[in-house]
Amino acid sequence: MTRTIETLADISQSYDALYCDLWGCLHNGVHVFADAVSALQAFRKAGGKVMLLTNSPRPRGQVAAQLDDLGAPRDCWDDIATSGDSAQAALLHGVVGRKVFHMGPERDASFFTEFDPDLPEPEFELVPLDKAEGIVCTGLVDDLNETPDDYRAQLLLAKTKGLKLLCANPDIIVDKGDTRLYCAGALAQLYTEMGGQSLYFGKPHPPIYDLAKRRLSALGPVSDDRILAIGDGPGTDLSGAMGEGLDFLFVTGGIVAEQTGTEHQPDAGKLAAFLKAEKLNAAYAIGYLR
Repeated sequence: MTRTIETLADISQSYDALYCDLWGCLHNGVHVFADAVSALQAFRKAGGKVMLLTNSPRPRGQVAAQLDDLGAPRDCWDDIATSGDSAQAALLHGVVGRKVFHMGPERDASFFTEFDPDLPEPEFELVPLDKAEGIVCTGLVDDLNETPDDYRAQLLLAKTKGLKLLCANPDIIVDKGDTRLYCAGALAQLYTEMGGQSLYFGKPHPPIYDLAKRRLSALGPVSDDRILAIGDGPGTDLSGAMGEGLDFLFVTGGIVAEQTGTEHQPDAGKLAAFLKAEKLNAAYAIGYLR
């Protein structure tokens, strides 16, 4: 049975660390949520650690800079683990070959240039699709105007060539302000449906949680039963937490606000029906992180 709470403080004493999603929980791509910032600041002031866990295809340094630009103060988090970080490690270990095609916008160019010092030396070359040994997908080139169907021809050529697709962001959709956008996960999903092979390293898959645990451990020892995961994505945040055996706080006012009847708080009946239909379970629910 999912317990609906009014604020994070209602349960924070039971946890020493948070794995907190970004988009839909801390910000909407346009501005940060002041109540969420205050909740994370209070958790840290009480001695807790906040690990931001995001499916952004960008390295953590770029995500930190983006948060600065959005107005999120540095004292509301301790460290960041991104899908981009995990996918970079896979790229540098050659999982999709050494000649790769970038499927994504120019703003994600840092994926191929900015690497943590603990990663292997870069040994890859960006090439056109017809010369590629694999694909790195960070998103749609023009996510304001394109849909996955616009990529069918490229994906068909890739499948014909037997290329693997490394998905740097498993999210299917995200809401930027009031606009719903497709993410790299939508392209990877389509590629799989077409018979291609897609590889994932962000939520809900283990590599990003392994990375988050290593970075959290560097801040001090925390046992898994004292970690609370927070997110609004049922197929990414919640599924990933369940796979890792972590307690989960479901922020229902994000991408499933309509399905869960969320205004200030989720509708109890709609929330229960939604979780049952999706075969998911969350320890806690809240309309918006506060």
